[in-house]
Amino acid sequence: MTPYAEITYEVTGRIATVTLNRPEARGGYTVRMSDELSHAMDTADRDEDVRVVVLTGSGKDFSVGADLSAGGLGFDQGPPEGWQEPAGRCSKRIFTMNKPVIAALRGASVGGGLTITLSCDYRLASEDSKFGFVFTRRGMYPEGASAWFLPRLVGMGTAVDWMVSGRVFGPEEALRAGLVHSVHPPEAVLDKAYELARNLVANTAPVSVAVTRQLLYRMASAPSPFEVHELDSKLTAGLPTTPDTAEGVLSFLQKRPPEFTMRVDTDLPPYLPWLDR
Repeated sequence: MTPYAEITYEVTGRIATVTLNRPEARGGYTVRMSDELSHAMDTADRDEDVRVVVLTGSGKDFSVGADLSAGGLGFDQGPPEGWQEPAGRCSKRIFTMNKPVIAALRGASVGGGLTITLSCDYRLASEDSKFGFVFTRRGMYPEGASAWFLPRLVGMGTAVDWMVSGRVFGPEEALRAGLVHSVHPPEAVLDKAYELARNLVANTAPVSVAVTRQLLYRMASAPSPFEVHELDSKLTAGLPTTPDTAEGVLSFLQKRPPEFTMRVDTDLPPYLPWLDR
């Protein structure tokens, strides 16, 4: 296992836990943390023993955002050719995941400490959560591809309000807008994330999850439903010869837990349009 300095990574019960591990800096986000997060997500995505990833923090806060005092942006004399800002490196890698990612958020999730979670499949908040896209209040610009992700989650009107004002808001507003899926006591939010993860591990087929997740993210912005239905038709036409489909139906009829055998690394339909992206 590759040692990490600013995160931790462990796998238990087919669930990978990726933890921001800078509690002394309130989860302050750095270039190194960005690189380590991207590597950890890549590790989880390639490991067939991992079905779900839980992303969380080690202190009372998830992340207060970029910690520019810890080495800046990674360059002194201007960005090298092809440089990409750190938060987007993480959010883009989560976007391309074949495994669901659940963010368990406590305390502050602000700036880059929030934008890196927008491509997660679930965000669970605690009652003490505070959220904010505070860039305009620092003379900065939104990053992490958040201007793409956020309107898709909460609608353009709410996204404009939160991003243009830069104001901090609480978990109930985040829940009403659809930014988070549920709110829990601080001591319970991680347990709830694991409960959700275990449910996904026990009851869903990994290849079906991978395809469905990417169908939603990649095809939701298609110009019409016709392109989506064309792909749906190819996928559905193959179901009679798909082992997981047979097992899913049989386990349902026999009222027993399913035992899916198809693998993401070998059994994804080869014609999926996003496989080379």
